[in-house]
Amino acid sequence: MNYQITAPPVVVGSLAMPTSKSMSNRALLIDALCPQQVYHLAHCDDTAAMVAGLQPMSDVVNVGAAGTAMRFLTAYYANRPGRRVTLDGDARMRQRPIAPLVEALQQMGAHITYVDKQGFPPLLIDGRALRGGTVRMSAVVSSQFVSAVMMLLPMVGGGVVQLEDDVVSRPYIDMTAEMMRRCGAQVTIADSHIEVAAQPYLSGDVMIEGDWSAAACWYSLVAMLPGSRLTLKGLERDSVQGDRCLADLATRLGVHTYWLPDGVLIESASTMTCCCSFYADMSDMPDLVPSLVVLLCLLERAFRLTGLRSLRVKESDRVEVLRSELLQLGYVLQVEAGGDAVSWYGQRVPATQHPIIDPHDDHRIAMAFVPAAARCEGLAIAHPQVVEKSYPEFWRHLASIGFSLRF
Repeated sequence: MNYQITAPPVVVGSLAMPTSKSMSNRALLIDALCPQQVYHLAHCDDTAAMVAGLQPMSDVVNVGAAGTAMRFLTAYYANRPGRRVTLDGDARMRQRPIAPLVEALQQMGAHITYVDKQGFPPLLIDGRALRGGTVRMSAVVSSQFVSAVMMLLPMVGGGVVQLEDDVVSRPYIDMTAEMMRRCGAQVTIADSHIEVAAQPYLSGDVMIEGDWSAAACWYSLVAMLPGSRLTLKGLERDSVQGDRCLADLATRLGVHTYWLPDGVLIESASTMTCCCSFYADMSDMPDLVPSLVVLLCLLERAFRLTGLRSLRVKESDRVEVLRSELLQLGYVLQVEAGGDAVSWYGQRVPATQHPIIDPHDDHRIAMAFVPAAARCEGLAIAHPQVVEKSYPEFWRHLASIGFSLRF
């Protein structure tokens, strides 16, 4: 199934943002360790996978494409004495590395073996009573590895996570620490280590915020269509989410953010005047990269983005998918050796007529390319159901602000 998309000349309206799946899955793990009252839990595939994974009816748990659930459930079941579980996922999940987390948990006494390929799911986990102490680990692949260990530590005697490499997506570690503190844990973060006191969680209330990552497409649409105005309900100014920086990034692209008591109003200038090159290190905000790359090309803004290493092991190889799908639109994206940076300085080729964007089973790719409908007649998105991973209401919201969607 494909959705052929036609964009209106401007977008005006009000949308209720989905709540954060990143916060929701952290809240679910903490709740499994010490009961909490969780409010506004996200309703999406990733959170459903986490919920199902915490209460399986068999000894095989398959999380599908839910990376956060894979990492957090690995830590959870490693610390369940007497519980033996095979933790698996879809074909792409079996290509996503998990060795740094497994090695860290093994330092804590975990008994985890690889069922097939060394360093990758599926995992056979024999639950043990883990111990705290000093844990050395790499966070160069995913900050979720660090978050998974952090959330266990209050219940196993506390400890120190010693970070041995560069940390990707550090704001997600900060999010984890703040959510742990709100549940009674004592967490201190330094440049190269994280200290968690031997203070168990306390039962309490956990409120899930609106999802800043999900707002990226709406900011892109407002940037693309001068004169547009959207109210995005549920986004918080003092958010624990690192992608809150989207509001600051957007000012460089002519989108103004006005803070409301229950969200934000975003508005584009009537004309776009800035055409200077755009440079940014995206290490702390990788989920914003697909929307930003597509938008900058569509605006014909020369750019170079760095800090993209972790995008190679997301739901798709996002760097490669962006390169291949932008080529359909006539934009030649340059990928630097190692894939840690991409750039575009105006190189074009003839665009495909009526392009069909293949999101490669990646929700963020599907949403990132929607604004291209404002420039590309006949644009279609294949497999539109992939957005259910994080934002099931996305297509309905798009139609509500004037977009035409046809099979």
